[in-house]
Amino acid sequence: MRMQARVAVIGGGAAGIAATHRLGQAGVDVLLVEAGDRLGGRAHTVVRGGMALDLGAGWLHSAERNPWVGLAGEHGFTVDRTLPRWREQWRDLGFSPEEQRAAAGAYAALERRMRADPPASDRAADAIEPGGRWTPYLDALSGFINGAATAEVSIADYLAYADAATETDWRVAEGYGALVAAHAAGLRTALATPVTAIDRTSARLRIVTPRGDIAADAAIVTVSTNVLAGGAIDFGAGFDAVLHAAACLPLGFADKLFLALEGGEEIPANAHLLGNPRASVTGTYTLRPFGRPLVEAMFGGEGALAMEAAGLDGAAAFAIDELCALLGNDWRKRLRLVAGSAWGREDHIRGGYSHALPGHAEARAVLAAPVDERVHFAGEACSATAFSTVHGAYESGIAAAKALLAD
Repeated sequence: MRMQARVAVIGGGAAGIAATHRLGQAGVDVLLVEAGDRLGGRAHTVVRGGMALDLGAGWLHSAERNPWVGLAGEHGFTVDRTLPRWREQWRDLGFSPEEQRAAAGAYAALERRMRADPPASDRAADAIEPGGRWTPYLDALSGFINGAATAEVSIADYLAYADAATETDWRVAEGYGALVAAHAAGLRTALATPVTAIDRTSARLRIVTPRGDIAADAAIVTVSTNVLAGGAIDFGAGFDAVLHAAACLPLGFADKLFLALEGGEEIPANAHLLGNPRASVTGTYTLRPFGRPLVEAMFGGEGALAMEAAGLDGAAAFAIDELCALLGNDWRKRLRLVAGSAWGREDHIRGGYSHALPGHAEARAVLAAPVDERVHFAGEACSATAFSTVHGAYESGIAAAKALLAD
């Protein structure tokens, strides 16, 4: 197989789809090249029992300015404007009101120190009061937010996101992943085509894949930072700074688990429970999301790593144990594993979403700045303030496409 295109977009997630769309609208001959057998990347919806389950991205973060809200309307998807209840503990189970206030105070104190008196290390863990009772809780929260514990998180990078984000988070009833995939309809694509090298020694790029070479005048690379840093694509000389930047922006870990729930009509839709506020390895649980007979669990950071090591059955057993500790042991017979993710084991992705290592917040700008006018980079890790989100990936793809059009 030998293919040609004016531009090859490498990576079929939100950034790649956005870039391909924008170039196509400008009349450019563009080919979207994806290593896996589907489009959408870390936005992936599966359907079980007639219900759309997002195994990856699930929330339209900063919804007031999230372009996917408008795209949902264009593609006939339903936006559910019900806000999450992450700060609530249903019936205060296992987490008394006094403890909730103390834990929230510890988080507020951490954020104040990060803003007013950040340690020279730029390491979030160094802004936590030593010996604090709620340190495991803070690491669990960091796992959900950043995909990594506070010891691995740059304060400057974290604040760049926190200062730009809003607290308006909505959902797509038919699945965020399904929406992203729908936006790719009609695009010229090559699936199951992993790129192993980009040869820049000739007038045209030679993009090497196991299925044959692709000739292109330019490329936009949107693969994950873990794939880039792992050397999956050989760029030749001159890209050391870019690859080092990718290594400084590793993907953290964030995984989902869905449990079928028998009964439970007494529980309000979208009720929330934190499994164990005293442990860094714990799940955050949404009971009856969208009013459906399900429990949606999320694990982040250390928790996600532990669940991936345990496998889906082990993760489900852990989640059911945490839920039964709060709800009562009779719930054990009412819960059953339906689906789950292990993004760290996806060869062409290798993790959840990016965070900057301490002292390396500037790596996002390095990754986003092309060192060769023919090769641009995009993806959530390139976003200065909306990293870790689908809309950040989308906006970076649009920016990369516009930069190529301006060249």
